[in-house]
Formats: sequence, structure tokens, C-alpha cells
Amino acid sequence: MSDRIRTAVVGAGKMGGIHAKVYSKLDNCEFVGVYDTVAESAEKIAGDFGCKAFGSVDEMIGKVDAVTISAPTIYHYELAKQFIENGIAVMIEKPLAASVEEGQKIVDLAKKHDVVVAVGHSERCNPVSQAMKRLDIEAKFIEANRISPYPFRSTDIGVVLDVMIHDIDIVLSLAGSKIKKVDAVGVNVIGEHEDICNARVFFENGCVANITASRLAMKTERKIRVFSKQAYLSLDYLRKEGIVIKTAPNVDVVKWVKQHQDAEDFDFSTVNWPDLLNIEQLDIDDREPLKVEQESFLEAVRKHDARPEVTGEEGLQALECAAMILEAIKEHSWD
Repeated sequence: MSDRIRTAVVGAGKMGGIHAKVYSKLDNCEFVGVYDTVAESAEKIAGDFGCKAFGSVDEMIGKVDAVTISAPTIYHYELAKQFIENGIAVMIEKPLAASVEEGQKIVDLAKKHDVVVAVGHSERCNPVSQAMKRLDIEAKFIEANRISPYPFRSTDIGVVLDVMIHDIDIVLSLAGSKIKKVDAVGVNVIGEHEDICNARVFFENGCVANITASRLAMKTERKIRVFSKQAYLSLDYLRKEGIVIKTAPNVDVVKWVKQHQDAEDFDFSTVNWPDLLNIEQLDIDDREPLKVEQESFLEAVRKHDARPEVTGEEGLQALECAAMILEAIKEHSWD
């Protein structure tokens, strides 16, 4: 394969336009074109980035090496199938597919045809997530909150597959264990799908995650807290900042507190707890998440031993967890 991979985008909506912009700026690829069922939308992006507006998916076959699928979720499987069967690598915007069954078919097709499948869980490429990954911690408890005003998009799916799926993917990567049990509650307010959800996920290794998502909030918030033996993390995806309280530098503080508690010879009301701790600001390399995501995808297409940031298998695991949460919502009784 040439050093410059021929790329294209399927779906000319908001995310498709962003993917097109990033592709057009990458040195290691040639952004060939875009396709959308609404020809005017494809032509607009093609005009913006000096590429071709394809008239159909069939027209793209043989002209591209890798594509990003940013079409509505219900079309992910059929589009991915057509590209994979023609040896074309795909990066599929989250979620991987509209159902676990379709997601499994995509993963199986990728194995059969030895084609790279990546999933666009872009929050995994957020500088905060990248910095957290470098810490290599073993999470014991995770609390994630992702809320925002109603987006008036992705109305074909609920908040679990639209919004919570980001944190599901991150939680699974941190927990590093199979799921034991899921409890969840959800409420639909605007349409037929849930708009608010809280899920509690229990893992076989003992890790517990509490995940909240809402698309009916008055503000936007994307935060995660992680408790582990190695450190406590408090991170803000939106502000791209976070703090780390590592265990080792604070061992003496804990010992000092315990000693005085046992001796009952100290007035702890005079102590400001944060002043005692060794608190570090997370070292964050502020790179554009979609650029990190696409570069990782293209590197996996170019080199057989490389892998995308989020693989098809990982995207399927996130989808399976989301399905468990949606099932738990159905089982919850309000009476």
C-alpha cells in the first residue's frame, strides 16, 4: 500500500464534516471524497475540501483504502459490510452498530476478510484519557458523569447509545474485567428513547462503576473520578484538566493521622485536609482527539502489527454493556 492512504467519509452531517476536515489535513493520507444520500450535503463538504462527492457507495469501491462511517447508527452494519467485503478498512462512529447482533457480524466479517475495523469512541482519544492511560492504574471504583442540554440530533437512539457509550468504553478499558451484573434506571422525556440514565456496573474483579448520562441538563459536564490502590483521579474531559493524588507520596500523611487518632492528642478540626496531601496536576498533552483517532486508525491500516485506538472488538464490548444497561432499564419497576 502507498504511504498515502486514500480515505473518504460516508455521511455528511456534523460529525462527517469534522472527520472530513481532519482527514484533509493529515499528511499520511489522500482525502478522496465524501458520500451522503443527500447529494447537496456531500457536495458542500466536497467543495469545502476540494474532493469528490460520490454518487453511491458502489462508486467508492476501488477508489478508497479506508473510510469513516458517520451515517446514522441504523445503517452502520450494511455500510460496513459492503466496504469490508471489498477489503476496505472502516472506522465506524460510535456506537459500532444498532444492535449487538449486527456488531458481532461486523467483527466477524473483519476477521474473515482480515480488514481493520476501528470504532470512533473519540473520548478515548481525549488528552485527559490519554494521560490517564499513561498512569497504568488498576481501577476499583469509577464514577462518570456526562450531561448536556438536548442536542436535537441522534434521535434514532437514546442517551445510552448516544452519550453514555463514551463512558462505557472508558470504564471497560479501566476495569479490565468481565461484567458480573448491571443495575440501571432510565427515563424518556422527549421521545420514545431514554433521555436520562444511571447505571451501576459490577465487574468480576470487584471493580464497581457508577455511570450517569443525561441530555436534558441545563449545562454541559463531562467528568470522571477513579479510585485505585495506586492513585485517586479527578478528571474533567471538557476543561481538559485533572488532578492525581498518588498513594506513595501520601503514605506518611495517612500514618500521621492514624497515630494521632489512636493517641487522641490532636484537634483535627484545625487541619485543612488538602494542605496535607501531595496533589499533582495531570500532565496533559492537548492534541485534537479526532486527529489522534484517525492517525491511529490509518497506522493500523498501514501496519499489520498496529492497532487502532479502539478496535471493533472493544466497540462490540461497549455495545454489549450498553445492551445490558438498556435491558436493566426495562426490568426496573417504578411501581
